[in-house]
Amino acid sequence: MIKNTLHLKAPGNWINDPNGFIYYKGRYHLFYQYFPYAPVWGTMHWGHAVSEDLISWEHVGVALFPTKYEDSNGCFSGSAIEWNGKVNLYYTGIHYNEINAENIHVDAKDHDAAQLMISSEDGFVFDNFGGKRVVIPKIEDTEIGDYKDTRDPKVWKDGNDFYMVIGSTYKGEVGRAIFYKSEDGENWSYVSQIRNERFGRSLECPDMFKLNGRYVFMGSPMYIAEEAGGYEHHAICMPADFKPETCSLSLHGNYQYIDHGLDLYAPQTNLDAAGRRVMIAWMRMPKAVEQEGEKPWNGMMCLPRVVEMEDDHIYFRVHPQVDQFFEKEILTKEKILSCEEDFQKLSIPDKEPYRVQVTLKEGETLDIGGFRIWAERDFIKTDRSRVFGDIEGHRMISSTPKVYGNYKLDIFAEPNLIEVFVNDGEYVISNVVYGLGNYIKGRIEKIAVGKNIC
Repeated sequence: MIKNTLHLKAPGNWINDPNGFIYYKGRYHLFYQYFPYAPVWGTMHWGHAVSEDLISWEHVGVALFPTKYEDSNGCFSGSAIEWNGKVNLYYTGIHYNEINAENIHVDAKDHDAAQLMISSEDGFVFDNFGGKRVVIPKIEDTEIGDYKDTRDPKVWKDGNDFYMVIGSTYKGEVGRAIFYKSEDGENWSYVSQIRNERFGRSLECPDMFKLNGRYVFMGSPMYIAEEAGGYEHHAICMPADFKPETCSLSLHGNYQYIDHGLDLYAPQTNLDAAGRRVMIAWMRMPKAVEQEGEKPWNGMMCLPRVVEMEDDHIYFRVHPQVDQFFEKEILTKEKILSCEEDFQKLSIPDKEPYRVQVTLKEGETLDIGGFRIWAERDFIKTDRSRVFGDIEGHRMISSTPKVYGNYKLDIFAEPNLIEVFVNDGEYVISNVVYGLGNYIKGRIEKIAVGKNIC
């Protein structure tokens, strides 16, 4: 079996959205959108990985694949819930109304979307041929939903009832979240919806959960940042009020980006073993990674992040399991110098993940293998232009909002991804990279690596 540490990566070929994230019978199960035939998007399956600690992941094969008319051209994104000892997966099935003669794995012009469910007694075995049930057929009434672009059901239980929120669009003009309700998790009734310009022109991957008794809405609106460079669709979150009796949702204030690197998309949350709200999301990669002895692969997940809210601001913090992974070998400035290394240009073992902690001063720059991080006019900025390659149409420089003089950084680096946590998760900048070097230049306070660098 293929195994990953820290970041779940495509086991060859292509992955995108995390799906069905759940802690079940002592293991974390993370499913993901998967095209098993090439490192490009195609007919969606659900790949499946498991972990006991959110750090060491083992890919265990394909969980869902097309078998029914309604999902004949893809098992799109969805969620998981435990009920009566079983894992119930909910997902969007896609059926192409016209087949592309040149490539059957991409939509020619038009498709239908329906919502399906499938159950498992152990979280591993799913009967794709006899166990799938259509719980919400293709929507015919445009006032309720779009027959084509209604997808990514998130299901949760509150009291005696089950709730489902699905992303959609209204006439391709404004995004909307659609709410359904059920007494048994199988028979669903439409209740309400909210259309809002903060959902872009279409909403994907909605998520709803409580923090300290208050609701948070999370989702991925499409076409909200045409001027941002690269991607037009981004992951956002904001405080909200939700009334379960009527499924009425009201949003508070403007949204905040979940990650200011703007490579992150389609986040999904779950409660961990300790009851913390934890998020994992897809890191979009514009080209496949090709390494000798490995299948080309495209797509990976960010580090697990604890979601917390203070004064209406939503924080994404380093998960304690990540802290534990790095805690055994912390190299301080004194130990680095005892290795007779130049503290201003420290060599790090190639391909080993490592952690750098520093509090910058205005105007200071940290160079991590060609990836630059600096404080400028009260913003934290990053520049990946030297470690990204000649890829047109993608932003090279990222920035936080103002941080008001606080420049504390906790940085996690590995060959294809750098994640910069600013001020204990007040903001995060995560950037996909290619060809990262194995050195650090600049002032450093602490470094944690997987093995000795002396």
